[in-house]
Amino acid sequence: MINDLLNNGMLISAMAGWFLAQGVKPFVHYARTRRWNWGLWFSAGGMPSSHSALMSATTMSIGLFEGFDSGLFALAMAITMIVVYDAAGVRRQAGMHAERINRMINELFTGQPLNEKQLKEVLGHTPRQVIAGVFFGLSIAFVVWVFFRARSGV
Repeated sequence: MINDLLNNGMLISAMAGWFLAQGVKPFVHYARTRRWNWGLWFSAGGMPSSHSALMSATTMSIGLFEGFDSGLFALAMAITMIVVYDAAGVRRQAGMHAERINRMINELFTGQPLNEKQLKEVLGHTPRQVIAGVFFGLSIAFVVWVFFRARSGV
């Protein structure tokens, strides 16, 4: 079973896309702000979009391993489009709403002993973060595919 998982290039592409995108976030943040935020390894949002990287790597690897004319590729493409739209659209808007509500609460209760929990503002991604995630995932899928082809002698 473990050997089957290790020989599944599509699964390896998907997991590498997600883990590497999450892993690079603290370094990208540091490059922009000169401050470390190791919590970005475990949070949604940030550069690059790990959701977009995961789905792009999965979809591209399905195309490379199974064929771009397969039904599985078509299904993966449809799901990727939904995830990417959600990352940049719905989740981003939810984050913007949380930011505005938090600002209203802070303005309303300034000076009060009220300790209200703030809403999480970094839920979604900017279009730039999503595009970076897509290209990140595509690149990882291609590298994994090349590795598997070289390993099998094709």
